[in-house]
Amino acid sequence: MCGKSAGFPRKCGGLVGGSHLREEEAKMNLGLVRSAEFEAHETGAHPETAARLKRLRSVWPDFPQWKEQPLREASDEQLSLCHDPAVLTRVAELTARGGGRLDADTVVSPGSDRAARMAVGSSIDLVDAVLDGRLDRGFAAVRPPGHHATPSRSMGFCLYSTAALAAQHAVTKRGLQRVLLLDWDVHHGNGSQDCLEAQPAVQFVSLHQWPLYPGSGWFDERGCGNLWNLPLPAGSSGDDFLWALEQLIEPRLAAWNPQLILVSAGYDAHRDDPLGSMALSGADFGRLASRLAGWAEQFCQGRLLGFLEGGYDLDGLAESVAATLTAWQQPHAQPVPADAQRVSPAVRARVQEIASFWAPPGP
Repeated sequence: MCGKSAGFPRKCGGLVGGSHLREEEAKMNLGLVRSAEFEAHETGAHPETAARLKRLRSVWPDFPQWKEQPLREASDEQLSLCHDPAVLTRVAELTARGGGRLDADTVVSPGSDRAARMAVGSSIDLVDAVLDGRLDRGFAAVRPPGHHATPSRSMGFCLYSTAALAAQHAVTKRGLQRVLLLDWDVHHGNGSQDCLEAQPAVQFVSLHQWPLYPGSGWFDERGCGNLWNLPLPAGSSGDDFLWALEQLIEPRLAAWNPQLILVSAGYDAHRDDPLGSMALSGADFGRLASRLAGWAEQFCQGRLLGFLEGGYDLDGLAESVAATLTAWQQPHAQPVPADAQRVSPAVRARVQEIASFWAPPGP
């Protein structure tokens, strides 16, 4: 299917005018982590399969300005920024035995530990490249996903908590004092939250469907004052997501003044996704991405990175990743605000409930 609901003019085979970039777009240094190496994490009959990355192969030719980055496996020391040694041992031992299940949802195959370590190591290197000024922005199209992996266990399709590890690296190894990690996956990033709840240098924001797996992420979960959960009702739209951010997060950004913005970019809030019940289109993810790019330009010299999480409708995943990259390759973001008239009464009520609990605005 070509360009289904993406919100961008298309022709089969690519974005119209994809090779005719504006001059300022061509000057941006954009890094992309992608490789067939991540397909070695074999999961069999499972929603999270190598087919996801195989489908994204059709997207990459539309974005030649995103330069492929080298791969590297994370060390035990780097994984230990978030995880207990027992987590590493269990994954390594099950991999060495030929694979199996860490829990009912989380599969390990002979190639899984290496793929997961490469997802983390390559993502950390992407952070370093942005902080060193070698890249302006980056996107890590890696698997397995990471945001459900907690300090004490791998779970929910995830082995290691990639985005949280990237955030911890930025703080503990690179000396940043204010990192924003925003998770727009349809499922709450419980692993990221557990990894970061005692880390005041990282503000963690999660928009997710409620109720839904893993059952965490209510707005009263505050950590050390650095957790900001936005549990939204099923059926929420792109305008609902954007309006919630405008009402609840943007008033706090000036106080946070982030030095780096990271995104757990899950696309299972897409309206066609089999594991969620939200109503976002690919174009909506482009609007979210543009809003994050605007924040990055305002607060942290444009420094912005995304890490692939969920997204299990293959066409929805492809159009949503394409919309994200399109938004992030433009150096002067012009975010489109939410259409307040399209915000659902249920979301208005939830946002008011959250605002009352969090008041007054501020971290």
